[in-house]
Amino acid sequence: MKENFNTYIDQIDFEAWREICVSKGKLRHFAKGEEFVSIGKIGRYIGFIQSGTLKYVARSADGTEHVMGLVFRDGFVADWHHFQYGQNATVAIVAASDCEIYCVPVKEVKEIMASDPLFNNVVMHTTVAVYGTIYDRYVDLYVKTPQQRYEDLINRHPDLFDFFSLKDIASFLKITPTHLSRLRKGKK
Repeated sequence: MKENFNTYIDQIDFEAWREICVSKGKLRHFAKGEEFVSIGKIGRYIGFIQSGTLKYVARSADGTEHVMGLVFRDGFVADWHHFQYGQNATVAIVAASDCEIYCVPVKEVKEIMASDPLFNNVVMHTTVAVYGTIYDRYVDLYVKTPQQRYEDLINRHPDLFDFFSLKDIASFLKITPTHLSRLRKGKK
């Protein structure tokens, strides 16, 4: 079985989240470039991606975009940390392609959490799993070379360039597009 790009998905009650989003959510279209969550605003939805891809983007003071995460069809999308506390997002979640997403309002998810201890447990385990995925990526930035990070990524997801631009993948790897082009050609 192919490992999920976002490894937390292998550790959570995937079906519980999919069911909540599909049964309680509304299918919405997001055009390429449209924001699912905007920096400085409170995320309104948690979504299950029926089709398309999105990227998590932070922006530096000069407006430069930094891709921090990538999500695909049959995955989930949310400003996870901030939705739980009703805080403004510090990243944007942007459609990298046209998307169809089942969107359930955060308010409704919080109501289910308050009334269903089992679902509240699902949220807790999801939070721990998301943290683990992010922490592992953070450690990799310190202990792996760009070449190693690229090879790990492509070995697990050889079709990544079919879904995201070279610029977005380079940003995710924290290297320049030129460096990524060299790695792809086998040059160091």
